[in-house]
Amino acid sequence: MKTFAEFGLEPKVLQAITELGFEESTPIQDKSIPIAMSGSDMIGQAQTGTGKTAAFGIPLINKIPTSEERIVALIMTPTRELAIQVADEIGKLTKYKGLRSLPIYGGQEIGRQIRALKKKPQIIIGTPGRLLDHINRKTIKLEDVQTVVLDEADEMLDMGFMEDIQSILKQVPDERQTLLFSATMPANIQKLAQQFLKNPEHVSVIPKQVTAPLIEQNYIEVHERQKFEALSRLLDMESPELAIIFGRTKRRVDELSEGLQKRGYSADGLHGDLSQNQRDNVMRKFRDGSIDVLVATDVAARGLDVSGVTHVINFDLPQDPESYVHRIGRTGRAGKEGSAYSFVTPRETDHLHFIEKVTRQRINKKPLPSLAEAIEGKQRLTAERVLEIVQNDEFTEYKGIAIQLLEQYDSVHLMAAALKLLTGEKKDVNVELTPEEPLRAKKRKPDIRSNGRRYSGGSFGGGNRGGQGGSGGGGGYRGRDDKRSSGGSRGGYESRNRDNNGGSGSRGRSGEGRSSNSSSNSEPRRPKYSSEDFVNN
Repeated sequence: MKTFAEFGLEPKVLQAITELGFEESTPIQDKSIPIAMSGSDMIGQAQTGTGKTAAFGIPLINKIPTSEERIVALIMTPTRELAIQVADEIGKLTKYKGLRSLPIYGGQEIGRQIRALKKKPQIIIGTPGRLLDHINRKTIKLEDVQTVVLDEADEMLDMGFMEDIQSILKQVPDERQTLLFSATMPANIQKLAQQFLKNPEHVSVIPKQVTAPLIEQNYIEVHERQKFEALSRLLDMESPELAIIFGRTKRRVDELSEGLQKRGYSADGLHGDLSQNQRDNVMRKFRDGSIDVLVATDVAARGLDVSGVTHVINFDLPQDPESYVHRIGRTGRAGKEGSAYSFVTPRETDHLHFIEKVTRQRINKKPLPSLAEAIEGKQRLTAERVLEIVQNDEFTEYKGIAIQLLEQYDSVHLMAAALKLLTGEKKDVNVELTPEEPLRAKKRKPDIRSNGRRYSGGSFGGGNRGGQGGSGGGGGYRGRDDKRSSGGSRGGYESRNRDNNGGSGSRGRSGEGRSSNSSSNSEPRRPKYSSEDFVNN
């Protein structure tokens, strides 16, 4: 890999890169930066977390003069979280050059964005829906744009933004550079590239294995009513520094985060029904360590890039293998090891084996943590914290009272009492969760002819399960080659855009705050179960 000094970058750009601690380029940066600097169109195939923001951001910043007062670069992203993240990284890279960049996304007051646009940013990072709003209001004009970046293009198309992207790109001059980044290359991405890119160069850094080798993947077979107690024990045993727990629905996330808080864990939830301020507040707390457990739906967590996540826990298995890969990819980043655990009910084992087959990775079975293991884990964490204080010599003002106590009591008894106090009593609070139906990997059904028409069931997953396939019926697992089961009308991927809470099958751009009207609160409530139903091991 090249050092960044070898790319021939401006000194001010190189200074910002050096200050961020980057020395050698990642594979996607090594291949993409020279092409992007040459002015050619490019298709870059790379997973999230490979450094692709810098791969397009560095050449973009390098070529824009500071004297420029027009919008000359447009970066489109699928979600507001990713728009904010990209804008943050672009801001760091322009620290010394002094370019102006602005994130544009739904959920934020549009008047605030209009005022910021008057400061004449050169780089706009936006989500398609809000960009179109500004274009229609004539508050953003794209006739001077020289470079367009489509980031996570497959996600944008999965969320139903094809028409919006086409409308936006028609506002941009034909004589431009276009850089398209996508984790996969299904047919609709190829169609988009043929329509808007000119003789693009292809760059791919997709590893042979679908999932990262630094992630230890495990599953625990557990009944639905036992899941919450199993989660509590797992958190105690593993003592994660930062953990993301995935739930299938918004209701699940709300109930889980509330239950964890009752049990004394520092946790909070993230899903599509939260306001932008609420979402920003939760993410700020997670990034600065105020909370160490984030409970999230797939849609809410899409595009999240938080360093230091040590554990990902699938409280509910995802509908498709692709989501599984995206979920566990939140950990094991930047060369660090991570752990992924999935709770699997007995009726979901076939679905788990299907995920293993598609991802080409073995997921190891682990026993349910016992109470003794959970207690030992908490004690071990407390002991590590005590030793850290000792090593850092942060206890001088407590020596006097310590000497007095040691004169009166046995040292082992004193230490045990201190550890008990620091470890804290686990709050024995009864927590109730609404059960979720199990997922099943279905075999393809034979064609059934009726009234001269042919019907075919979905190949995997569930069009028959309320909230998983939308109203289209087919639902099913849609592979990244963009083939859908012939039994449904778009429901399979549209349900992902509403945190899998069902709905009418409309586009539901939850990534931009346009969530559908159907919410978890309107679902029929199933009988609740209690953590008291759990049988101690």
